[in-house]
Amino acid sequence: MPNKRGLSFNPGKFLQRIGSDHTSQEYGNKQLIFSQGDVANAMFYVETGNVKLTVLSKGGKKAVIAILRQGDCFGEGCLGIAPSQMSTATAVHSTTVVRVEKAIIVRIIHDDPTFARLFIGHLLSRVARMEENLLDQLFNSSEKRLARTLLALANLSTKSKVDSAVLKVSQGTLAEMVGTTRSRVSFFMNRFRKMGLIDYNGNLHVHRALLTFLLLE
Repeated sequence: MPNKRGLSFNPGKFLQRIGSDHTSQEYGNKQLIFSQGDVANAMFYVETGNVKLTVLSKGGKKAVIAILRQGDCFGEGCLGIAPSQMSTATAVHSTTVVRVEKAIIVRIIHDDPTFARLFIGHLLSRVARMEENLLDQLFNSSEKRLARTLLALANLSTKSKVDSAVLKVSQGTLAEMVGTTRSRVSFFMNRFRKMGLIDYNGNLHVHRALLTFLLLE
């Protein structure tokens, strides 16, 4: 049984707890992991990279509801009564995803109450992030949404210990995530570059200063 002092969800221990009862697969940029409407019979874990969750309305309108990063779990709907996936999961760039069958997760949650509490807390924190993203879409400008998206993909936050991160993502993909046009993304990216918040030199470098810009705006 894990030590009860200073408990927190640890991605490495999550994989250790699952043991060999999982499969791991690498995905390329824009490669499909699962589609909205697919049978929901497994959970997934982002081992490396980023995953984009989108939903498609009956009218054909698509919306990005979450950008997942290393250490995030998704597909948790399989633990409820939903028979099918409620969203589409796509790799944003080179990404490795762990797949765990529903029966395995259910068994571990039942057998290990401490793990269950940590796991549920982790899922709730992701739900809170998704709510923040929804509010971002409703109330913030395209420029702010782009800044938040870049920071999320770069995994830069107030708790980050690094000053910058390298991203491999196209402006077209960013436009889709932000919910704006590619030309607007290009305009804002040039503005960020002139302000020293990002750099281009073959790769996109996102600097921690972008977080300060977002908090002050």
